[in-house]
Amino acid sequence: MADFLTSTHRAKWILSPQDLKDKYNAANQRARQTLEKYGTTQMEVDIDGSLLYPEPQIDAKDNTEKHSRRKPLKIEEEQLLRAFYESKIQDACNAFGFPHKIQATALIYFKRFYLQWSVMEHHPKHIMLTCIYAACKAEENHVAAEELGKGLEQDHQVILNNEMLVLQTLEFDLIVYAPYRALEGFVNDLEEFIQATNEQVEMLKTLHKTAMKEVDKTVLTDAPLLFPPGQLALAALRKSNEVHGVFDFERYLGSILSRQHPAHTISELTVPLNAIDFLASKLETPTAADMKHVDRKLKSCRDPGSHDKSKKRKHRSRESSNAMHNMPSAL
Repeated sequence: MADFLTSTHRAKWILSPQDLKDKYNAANQRARQTLEKYGTTQMEVDIDGSLLYPEPQIDAKDNTEKHSRRKPLKIEEEQLLRAFYESKIQDACNAFGFPHKIQATALIYFKRFYLQWSVMEHHPKHIMLTCIYAACKAEENHVAAEELGKGLEQDHQVILNNEMLVLQTLEFDLIVYAPYRALEGFVNDLEEFIQATNEQVEMLKTLHKTAMKEVDKTVLTDAPLLFPPGQLALAALRKSNEVHGVFDFERYLGSILSRQHPAHTISELTVPLNAIDFLASKLETPTAADMKHVDRKLKSCRDPGSHDKSKKRKHRSRESSNAMHNMPSAL
């Protein structure tokens, strides 16, 4: 595998916080404009990955009123939806028993996809499935779309329909450097650094296991889009060592810098590690109950008839209630 320093991952997909914010805002703004123009953000994906919007609706008064009832999602609501489906990626990968590397690759594909698109334009449930499928291919653990769809009780055709769109959005940059490999390298290095005894080797295994869980949490944040995998791994290792106290982390950090980055100081490297810890500490995974209101808004954006259908259901419900109220008593 190519080195991270010369990779497209480093060159194109590690962003500044402002760039990340700008990309999310731009995707949301485009979806809002699409909703205003077409009355829906839903588009068809052709077999070659090209996109087709519906014909613009006639600019009539009744259409304008219908459009005004469909409220676009706010940036914060989009963030909630992405977070919800990112947790579902982990759940799905765990259910299939996929390695951590596949999970991380699928998550990073998903994050990169929504740097370019809004969830209002492409439903995250569908993109989630396709990202898992693509990650399995990229990590040479191929699973048939039919098998994946069956296991997750979803239509496998959705996976295939979105495959070219996802690949094009990723610009075919499919090699992902996940922090799990870097973490394993650090643990192996530590064994030599502390000249581990048999007892310490066992302690390092426990340290590694806890750090893996920290990485699982970190990859659900924006951290993989902001920091290189080595820093993500170091932050997880430091957090794990705070629990187990196996080694002197600052001394080890100094050792790494002296060997690899002699011009840098410990305090300089501590800054991104603290930022990663902060993102992980603020992570909250939304529940299905939390998502009900957002999901209704998303459906309204993507399905122009959903508001009217809901209104009809409510109307029928009221009629049914009145009929029951006006029925003569059987007694």
